[in-house]
Amino acid sequence: MTPNENPATEPQAAPETAAAAPASTPDAAARIAELETKAGELNDAWLRAKAETENARRIAKEDVAKAHKFAIERFAEDLLPVKDALEKTLAAGQVSLETLKAGADLTLKALQSAFERAQVVEVDPAGQKFDPHRHQAMQMVPSELPANTVVTVFQKGYLVNDRVLRPALVTVSSGAQG
Repeated sequence: MTPNENPATEPQAAPETAAAAPASTPDAAARIAELETKAGELNDAWLRAKAETENARRIAKEDVAKAHKFAIERFAEDLLPVKDALEKTLAAGQVSLETLKAGADLTLKALQSAFERAQVVEVDPAGQKFDPHRHQAMQMVPSELPANTVVTVFQKGYLVNDRVLRPALVTVSSGAQG
């Protein structure tokens, strides 16, 4: 008999193979269970992060909506004293022209104060170079002033935080008379 045909070696090989398979199966099963647990934890963490992001997005959207809705509230509060002053002036009986003018001056000061707090800036460009971004030319006239210089202001303009709220309506010089 050759060593390969020895019946004693064959039975020994089979138990090794049989023993090796069951020994690796519990390790693989444990590894699979461990990976499944880890995958579940990662999935849970991802779902929580996704929910947190959705909540943050929803809260930010609500905050923007509230800011838009109530942005005018502060300015409106600043205008209330102006309205009150006008109503008192109109409710007064016989008043002199001087008293009426003094009341109008105080009302205008209250309005200017409200504009300052709201960062509304008046644009009165008389004598300045014409700026098409802040001024609207109504006409051009010959003038002693250099060309493209504001000659007359029909209506003042206003800016809010350096953004044009209303352009100034102006007459612009076309240059020296011919």
